[in-house]
Amino acid sequence: MAFSSAISSTVCFHTNPLPTSNPIFPPKRTKTNRKTLAAPAISPLSIAADVSAVVAPLDKTALAVIGGGSVAVVAALLSLSDPEKRRQLQAEEVSGSDKEVVKEYFNNSGFQRWKKIYGEADDVNRVQLDIRIGHSKTVESTMKMLTEEGSLQGVTVCDAGCGTGCLSIPLAKQGAVVTATDISAAMVAEAEKQAREELLAGKDELSPAPVMPKFEVKDLESLDGRYNTVVCLDVLIHYPQNKADGMIAHLASLADKRLIMSFAPKTLYYDLLKRVGELFPGPSKATRAYLHAEADVERALLKVGWRIRKRDLITTQFYFSRLIEAVPA
Repeated sequence: MAFSSAISSTVCFHTNPLPTSNPIFPPKRTKTNRKTLAAPAISPLSIAADVSAVVAPLDKTALAVIGGGSVAVVAALLSLSDPEKRRQLQAEEVSGSDKEVVKEYFNNSGFQRWKKIYGEADDVNRVQLDIRIGHSKTVESTMKMLTEEGSLQGVTVCDAGCGTGCLSIPLAKQGAVVTATDISAAMVAEAEKQAREELLAGKDELSPAPVMPKFEVKDLESLDGRYNTVVCLDVLIHYPQNKADGMIAHLASLADKRLIMSFAPKTLYYDLLKRVGELFPGPSKATRAYLHAEADVERALLKVGWRIRKRDLITTQFYFSRLIEAVPA
């Protein structure tokens, strides 16, 4: 689900310019036509003077990106923010842990937001549209990895964290035997609905219909069975590294040939963006978002006898995700 990746939850940005004066930090004399350095992958945005104006459009995992603001301002804001307390209150509301918060979110407001982002609706803002494009590129790159070595006809694939079926449906169209799971019952129902519409509608007697994916409501910990390939896109964002290690080992234990995963890469720059984004949580409940260093993911794979064979980095203006294909070492 996406930092989104985007980081697994969506993010809206406030783009109003800074006020011309600041009572705390007086304006400095600057030259006109000053050049501004553009940040890679994500455009620099302004700090909003009116926080309420920022919060209104924000959609949780939203990243508020600061450009042009002083480091002192960022540090001050971060020191006043208490995102951990906010998350604790969210978990208490649903009487559970991170997993329960994720489940609650993607069965309710999160489902509506991500259904719209993953779909083809026109009523999306430019950030959501950009995230849609980024996620589509991740799916395309995944399909390329999967088909480079031959046909998928009859190949068993587990799509762990299938969302609305963005990957499961293309896999089925290629002849793969797909098991698609998600922690959200709402997501699974939507994925099955879309699969029936795309895979079964308009079929004729001359060409065999694709095999419908087997859709199940399951979290990653509950997955079982054996598959040629296991795919898990934009889900690790919901797991801290100590739990991600165990989850990577579990997913690898289900795969015979390949494990494909995507995650929000942890770098100094992206980590700062995430922390700044936590200052503006938005009006609705959101999920906790974890970034992962590529070295940590690779170490977890090596520990269970797997190695990374292929890598890709998908970035748009508001979406960034590291995609890897691992095979037995």
